[in-house]
Amino acid sequence: MNNIFPEEYFMDQQDLKVFIPIVAGLIGFLVFWFAQQSESLKQKFKNRYPKEKGEANHILYTRYLGGISMGIIPALLYLIFIRGSTLRELGVVWENNAILRVILWSLVIISIIVPLVYFNAKKPKNLLLYPQIRKEYWNKKLIWSNFLSWGAYLLGYEILFRGVLLFPLVTVIGIWPAIAVNIGLYSVTHIPKGLTETIGAIPLSVLLCLLCINIGNLWPAFLIHIAIAWTNTWVSLRHNPAMRITKTTSP
Repeated sequence: MNNIFPEEYFMDQQDLKVFIPIVAGLIGFLVFWFAQQSESLKQKFKNRYPKEKGEANHILYTRYLGGISMGIIPALLYLIFIRGSTLRELGVVWENNAILRVILWSLVIISIIVPLVYFNAKKPKNLLLYPQIRKEYWNKKLIWSNFLSWGAYLLGYEILFRGVLLFPLVTVIGIWPAIAVNIGLYSVTHIPKGLTETIGAIPLSVLLCLLCINIGNLWPAFLIHIAIAWTNTWVSLRHNPAMRITKTTSP
């Protein structure tokens, strides 16, 4: 066997720390992406629920699926294939001595980014995409379901990008090469959302990566990202002339 494949072709644990995160992350993202784009899956929701409710439930479902496929599954694969690995190596750790830094840095970044998101969310170009759920009437149940699904999706999203695809790579290839990988993969996932979000993902990725590496966990990225998503959703909902908030699902 060794005559066919030289010894350097075989992966050791250091190789796996780069190989497994990237491959597992790719698989997890593809599961989410093709489920989100699947016409047959969309049709199942349309057949089961009234038109707008079916479309809304499809989006909620794919967000929860994305949280699992992009976050939980790649993390589990890492723990399985890397001997002696723990969630701490992925930045999924809650340490009391880091809580204050997490909160303070998150608030600083949020106070800078959220006002920009607020003004951008009202623009007609943004209203064409957000809120993602294109339902005319929004009651409290839908609003909270939307917020919770964003939370589940972004938790998985950050476990992938600022966890699985960052911390293990830093230990093997170094901080800036790991960040470069993160920038490339993170930006590519924003291509379907247009040029503005794709370019904007580059500095945001650098900022979130450096912040998480400095603090030692991924929670600042999660808090910042969820603040962005919730602000954008709420403001775009309030300013979309085709949508309104009601006490019931319909007038």
